[in-house]
Amino acid sequence: MSPRPNFKKPGKKLTHEERRETINKLFSSLKKYIFPILLSAIFILINVVLAVLAPNYVEDLTNEISNHAATKTIDMNLVGKYVLILGLMYVSCAVCSYLSSFIVATITQRYANSLRKEITKKINLLPLAYFDGTQIGDILSRVTNDVDSLSQSIDTAVVSLLSAAFMLVASLTGMFIKSWQLGLIAMVSIPLMLLFIGMIMKLAMPQFSKRQSQIGVVQGAIEEKFSGQLVVKLFNADKKENAAFEKKNRLLEEYMFKAQFFGGLMMPVSSLISYLCYGAIIVGGGLFIANEVGGITLGTIAAFMIYVRLFQQPFTQIAQALNTLQTALAAGKRVFDFLNEGEMSDENDMPYKLFKRNVPFSGEVKFKDVSFSYDSSREIIHDFSADIKPGMKVAIVGPTGAGKTTMVNLLMRFYEINGGEISINGISTKELPRKEIHDIFGMVLQDTWIFEGSIRDNLIYNSKGVADKEILETLKEVKLDHFVDTLPNGLDYYIKDTNSISGGQRQLLTIARAMLRKSPMMILDEATSNVDTRTEEVIQEAMDKLTKNKTSFVIAHRLSTIRNADMILVMKDGNIIEQGNHEELMKKGGFYASLYNSQFAFE
Repeated sequence: MSPRPNFKKPGKKLTHEERRETINKLFSSLKKYIFPILLSAIFILINVVLAVLAPNYVEDLTNEISNHAATKTIDMNLVGKYVLILGLMYVSCAVCSYLSSFIVATITQRYANSLRKEITKKINLLPLAYFDGTQIGDILSRVTNDVDSLSQSIDTAVVSLLSAAFMLVASLTGMFIKSWQLGLIAMVSIPLMLLFIGMIMKLAMPQFSKRQSQIGVVQGAIEEKFSGQLVVKLFNADKKENAAFEKKNRLLEEYMFKAQFFGGLMMPVSSLISYLCYGAIIVGGGLFIANEVGGITLGTIAAFMIYVRLFQQPFTQIAQALNTLQTALAAGKRVFDFLNEGEMSDENDMPYKLFKRNVPFSGEVKFKDVSFSYDSSREIIHDFSADIKPGMKVAIVGPTGAGKTTMVNLLMRFYEINGGEISINGISTKELPRKEIHDIFGMVLQDTWIFEGSIRDNLIYNSKGVADKEILETLKEVKLDHFVDTLPNGLDYYIKDTNSISGGQRQLLTIARAMLRKSPMMILDEATSNVDTRTEEVIQEAMDKLTKNKTSFVIAHRLSTIRNADMILVMKDGNIIEQGNHEELMKKGGFYASLYNSQFAFE
């Protein structure tokens, strides 16, 4: 049996080890995009080189104007040349910036698409126990919100970090080449930047992690409330549910506010330090010009102001990128946690055995000393044994929680047994691939599942070679032909909302779907629970035809539907306490007789 999921409590801060592990997984998953990332980096590098070279022409332009303005001997041809060069350089910067952003945006969208594909495949590989212990809304949040947050954060962070790294080195080099004295003044801002960025990140990082986790909690609460809307209204529990949701929503609001508040400090703090640095450069440069130090001119100061802006810009970008990366790490942790959940064992190499032997398929099923528990605290099934002969119709009855549906889940290998053995046709189910077991069973559940699509698509779901004639004959057997004939376009009627058809009609459609599958064995789990008495009789007649000469298992609360069963297994607290057909069990006057008489006491 696979362990139940063990998620971190929402709102808990990521540890250093978890952060490092998430970063490693993120880089590993992005390896296949290394060449387009490198191409984007080349465009960013060209953009940076041009941006760093441009201040040299600004210096020459400024000096030409300032040196000759008083004598009115400015060389306008030279000025025009500098302006044209600067224009071409900055246009080229813009083009390179766009190309790099476009490439990274394309990469991140493809990355998000691949993550969703991986998650979809993962869902099919997870054991049923995972879904029993996880809110559907939380899973949806990982597929949508977390994947989107991860891809958008990467989109922003990759461009920002690459640009910042190149620009920091290039601008620092340019400053010291231009004037090492002014360069030293500009360097004073670095410790201030690093100090404030470190403080802000320490405050912001936990809030981003809490925010992503709480988004999943809120989405789970919304999904639960919508799916149970009928019960909420029936019990007039709107205020109670709204209060519970408001509590979760307020917590999300708190985490989002703190994340944005602390993250939002990055820009104003960086800007403040930049303005202080500008002032220091102007004052220092003015003093150097007055004292004729280092050959500094007004053009040098004008160029240096651009260098300072270029030098300060990487710190702001890094701050923003780190801010964004917190969202990426929090979202990535949740996505990778999901992708790392324990899967069902790989059975791709297991051969199909039931129909590839000389022995014909009979449908014999044996339970031998089967025991099972969902967890170690309580055993649900205790040493269960039963011999089901080929073609028998076996009914499993008992009070709620007796283990009826669990037995069927074990037979289908939705869960793995803890002890004992279940065999089909003399072969242990442990030696049979799950797909083969699922192929031999037709199944009708209490909870009807009708997906968005045509009536035809719903009926022939994953069954091959089913002609319309066969579909119409099956609809007649379940007395659903008239209903389909009255629908616009008949079998091609498109179901957009399952509320457009009644619960009984949905159940009849699922029964017809099982009949069309032509499986050699059948499982009916409360198949008539959503229909009225008259429809129940129609279904029962169709089911008798469907299960004829087939080994079938029927779980029923309405004991009237299983009176013709060949064997009735009466379960209580995970044990078979009575066994026999209807007449035999009624003569015993035991637990079954008590259940039956209680249902028909007023008839």
